Amino acid sequence: MQTPVTRATRPAYRLRSLLLAACLAPALGLASPALAAETALLNVSYDPTRELYREVNAAFTEEWKAKTGETITVRASHGGSGSQARTVIDGVDADVVTLGIPSDIDAIVKLTKKISADWRDKQPNQGLPYTSTVVFLVRKGNPKGVKDWNDLGKPDVKVITPNPKTSAGGRWNFLAAWGYAYNQDKDAEKANAFVGQIYKNVPILDTGARGSTVTFAQRGLGDVLPTWENEAFLVLQEFGADKFDIVVPPTSIYAEPPVALVDANVDRKGTRKQAEAYLAFLYSDKAQAIFAKHRYRPLKREAANKADLAFLPDVKLFKIEDLQGNWDDIQKKNFDNGGLFDQLSKAGR
Repeated sequence: MQTPVTRATRPAYRLRSLLLAACLAPALGLASPALAAETALLNVSYDPTRELYREVNAAFTEEWKAKTGETITVRASHGGSGSQARTVIDGVDADVVTLGIPSDIDAIVKLTKKISADWRDKQPNQGLPYTSTVVFLVRKGNPKGVKDWNDLGKPDVKVITPNPKTSAGGRWNFLAAWGYAYNQDKDAEKANAFVGQIYKNVPILDTGARGSTVTFAQRGLGDVLPTWENEAFLVLQEFGADKFDIVVPPTSIYAEPPVALVDANVDRKGTRKQAEAYLAFLYSDKAQAIFAKHRYRPLKREAANKADLAFLPDVKLFKIEDLQGNWDDIQKKNFDNGGLFDQLSKAGR
């Protein structure tokens, strides 16, 4: 029997509805003859950016119409970042990608050459209009006393995190835990073992960050959800601050969600001018303010509302590249077949 939508269930229902709508939107958009008459862009993005790009896309289309007189539609597809990259590799007609981790764009470059190999140099700040980090979402009152990364390895703490094979959020969580442990005494083997202990505490691996949010907040599984900063704030907004707390660890990872033009697709479709303008818009003051509003860390802090910036606390951040090398090395060591995640998963069986 279907659960009725009541005041108590409305937040969970809304998140579930957002997830369903995001999955259906690309297919519906492709089937709509009304959209075919307009210039249309497709932004293939990662899991938790649904709310963000809904507002960004509306702002861009309004500004583009005012500047050029052209009506343009920007559609967005969302899912686990690794899975989204795979859809582009397999032929989805993305004009731009706004993914959760650099290695996913690199995968498109290597396997298809649809994106220029120097994509980082074609956008300001190496293709990063904003950054993020990983914080902890816990049950109200923090009953398990989670304060730092070491608490996630305690035997009685159940951790909800997405699968790093398919989710950029899952990979940032994995790398953040590894980096925290490695920075204690620069011992890679100890860091490997620490991450392995955390994954012994993980009862389920969803394919994307939003799926893990639903598992934790709606289904009530787990004691702590390491997650994108913006996703933690969204849960407080949707479910209520009386049910959850955000714990900001003293140190965390500098998370880099990059953007890039899908060169082969825009040249074939004749949308290069519009797609380039869309990516440029992400660095505009208007878009930067929207990023901060949705609890992402904008590149241009001066463009953001000060009240929004107040929600983004100072955290000591480390870059995983400083600890493990370039993204080719990071991906191969940790997440390719036979990498550290596979080794730890096999050992934990």
